[in-house]
Amino acid sequence: MTGRRRGGRASRIVRGLALAAATAALVGVGAAPAHADTVRDLEYWLSEYGFSTAWNTTKGKGVTVAVIDTGVAGTVVELKGAITGGTDVSGLGSPDGQTPVGEKPEHGTMVASLLAGRGSTPGNGVIGVAPEASILTASVAFGEDTGAAASNDDQIAEAVTWAVDNGADVINMSLTRNTRDWPESWDAAFMHAFEHDVVIVAAAGNRGSGTTEVGAPATIPGVLTVAGVDREGNASFDASSQGITIAVAAPSEDLVGVRPDGSYVQWSGTSAAAPIVSGLVALVRAQYPELDAANVINRVISTADPKGHPVGGPLYGYGIIDPVAALTEDVPKVEANPLGSLSDWIRLHRRASGEAPATEAPDEQIVPNADPPLPESASTQTLLPTSWTLAYITIPLSLVAGFGTLAALLGIGATRHIRRSTRGGGD
Repeated sequence: MTGRRRGGRASRIVRGLALAAATAALVGVGAAPAHADTVRDLEYWLSEYGFSTAWNTTKGKGVTVAVIDTGVAGTVVELKGAITGGTDVSGLGSPDGQTPVGEKPEHGTMVASLLAGRGSTPGNGVIGVAPEASILTASVAFGEDTGAAASNDDQIAEAVTWAVDNGADVINMSLTRNTRDWPESWDAAFMHAFEHDVVIVAAAGNRGSGTTEVGAPATIPGVLTVAGVDREGNASFDASSQGITIAVAAPSEDLVGVRPDGSYVQWSGTSAAAPIVSGLVALVRAQYPELDAANVINRVISTADPKGHPVGGPLYGYGIIDPVAALTEDVPKVEANPLGSLSDWIRLHRRASGEAPATEAPDEQIVPNADPPLPESASTQTLLPTSWTLAYITIPLSLVAGFGTLAALLGIGATRHIRRSTRGGGD
């Protein structure tokens, strides 16, 4: 693997000691908006996963994370000063990538706030897991009929290349192609990233929105694919999917983000889990500026907690992230990316040069990892039968009704018989 632009990166990386702050595909919103003074209390992952403790070591200063999404609104209080560059590859937004585009324009801002939000005031507002990391935003228009100048596939390839050329150390991709394969144009773009020592983090997708198994870019060798877990640390049924390329798992339920209008919202999905891991990667890169991408990834996955599950499994990958361990444990170095080599894959699966070119994969609709459906309201649930109501209400009532009907029929028959007898006696 080609070494990183060490001169440029080394001058930008700072081994910070305690400072502050930090779902793809688009994600739908879940619960009602929260107020700024309650948001910090809702960010359970900061304390329960150890990010607030990790900030005593670093907060990601000097590391740049590219968010390839629907655009990031730099006017949001939590993101002021966080965005250091941007572009629009859709032809629908502004040149700086800060005008949200697409059917769910709030998605990119929500993702960025989870990653590198700085809070609105001390103690209030969304604070990201890497609050001193810098953000590059590349706005993409997801979907088929967006009016974008380029196809979904071409937009992604252009955005990845632009992010690398503009100094990204990490690229967050909370999106899915919904197919395990990808077009050859992505080969060049992703190889460009890996050859320049960039870590790419991708969301695994969500079962609740119909993605039962991971799709590209989460299937590309070398990509750090993120699955989701619930509040108890169990694989989320709706807000995650599964697959053999999953690397780690992170919180994906009841997460808090900021919309472009500055309002707050709780949402679920691996679109939200991915920026949490991208923020962790930023913390590791800030603390260990000498490590290449392969060893940064190795540090994240080797310190993850499998919690008794098979390592490398389709639900948790190497385990659930442990930020403190990732920053402090002694981890042996590796020579290659433990998540595989895209260049090796290309040699094995693409046609050799000189032969007829391989047929391009059809251009698929790229979508953000949509949120799982909202739970039904309590009023609706009360109308549906449950095991309890069947056992203790529905079946007993049915039996009573049945016996009552039988008794009524017998009574009617007996009455008719008596009447006939009476009439016969009178004739």
